[in-house]
Amino acid sequence: MELLSRTLARVKPSPTIAVTTKAQELKAAGRDVIGLGAGEPDFDTPQNIKDAAVAAIAAGKTKYTAVDGIIELKQAICAKLKRDNDLDYVPAQVSVGTGGKQTLYNAFMATLNPGEEVIIPAPYWVSYPDMVLLAGGTPVAVECQIEQNFKMTAEQLEAAITPNTKWFIFNSPSNPTGAGYTWDELKALTDVLLRHPHVWIMTDDMYEHLCYDGFKFCTPAQVEPKLYDRTLTCNGVSKAYAMTGWRIGYAAGPEKLIGAMRKVQSQSTSNPCSISQWAAVEALNGTQDYIAPNNEMFVRRRNLVVKAMNAIDGMTCPVPEGAFYVYPSIAGLIGKTSTVGTLIENDEVFATALLEETGVAVVFGAAFGLSPNFRISYATSDENLVEACERITAFCAGLS
Repeated sequence: MELLSRTLARVKPSPTIAVTTKAQELKAAGRDVIGLGAGEPDFDTPQNIKDAAVAAIAAGKTKYTAVDGIIELKQAICAKLKRDNDLDYVPAQVSVGTGGKQTLYNAFMATLNPGEEVIIPAPYWVSYPDMVLLAGGTPVAVECQIEQNFKMTAEQLEAAITPNTKWFIFNSPSNPTGAGYTWDELKALTDVLLRHPHVWIMTDDMYEHLCYDGFKFCTPAQVEPKLYDRTLTCNGVSKAYAMTGWRIGYAAGPEKLIGAMRKVQSQSTSNPCSISQWAAVEALNGTQDYIAPNNEMFVRRRNLVVKAMNAIDGMTCPVPEGAFYVYPSIAGLIGKTSTVGTLIENDEVFATALLEETGVAVVFGAAFGLSPNFRISYATSDENLVEACERITAFCAGLS
């Protein structure tokens, strides 16, 4: 009898975590490594949020909570969704999970049956297809090319929908590209979804507050209120509040769906960390003054990296509207050979050679469903970025 399940054989470990782990191992072995693979801000969690966590510990708020979140956090989430997105929810429509990933996973586990499909614009966050597979569904990736700024068109969405489509998952600004959909671009997609009432919409709004150059964030239920009853609006505190390790994500949607997600969570992790929940209350209700200065730093870093990548012969790097990633194409470098004799057959070979030969860790594009590209996270110091860009430039200049 086989020990491991057949379901597990359908999925792979997270490539982004694998890259970060490899970089850490090389560092531990004494190599000079610059990690541009991790998707987390290098800023510290703001002091008011840390103070709220300490206060919660001092007050003894260290026991089990309601499975999917304390009422105070659910109320803060409802207030945030009204304030920022003009969406009306009550606490019974809110689920709090151990990070955004668990929230999405709970929804898939609670709703997907064998043969049901989830439309995923590619490039996509690496975990979407594998979560769908774990839940027994079928991921349907739709490639959105660099010429369309990595954004899905209404025509592509229409063509991808079948009678078996259960969900359309939507991420803006995007991981891995940073591409953000304007109101009009999103309205074109919601117009398609209105014509297909069997399709549910799952949004991943995790990078909502990381928008640049005057780009205005919007989310599907906000753009098209008629989709409210079949939209799960997902978000979290990880990115804007530099709280990746606190592990708090949340979703708001129809009560029946939220109740089903609660049932899944009750038999897996139960409640998220109580201290993290109280910290998240302060994140959402407290001052938001640090977001704009942090974004100014992100814009400076983005511009630095985009300029450096576009100066490399054979590389093309669009300017993203948000998040803290760029997703350059290396189409002009495929087929060349590095100074130590590595043939750059694809983006995975490129990323591996870059790490081994220069000590710069990036994530290859195939992990995100669109090649030949790679992802740089610029959520690190200017000093690291300057040095990393110089190494990448030298590596590419040495290709022949």
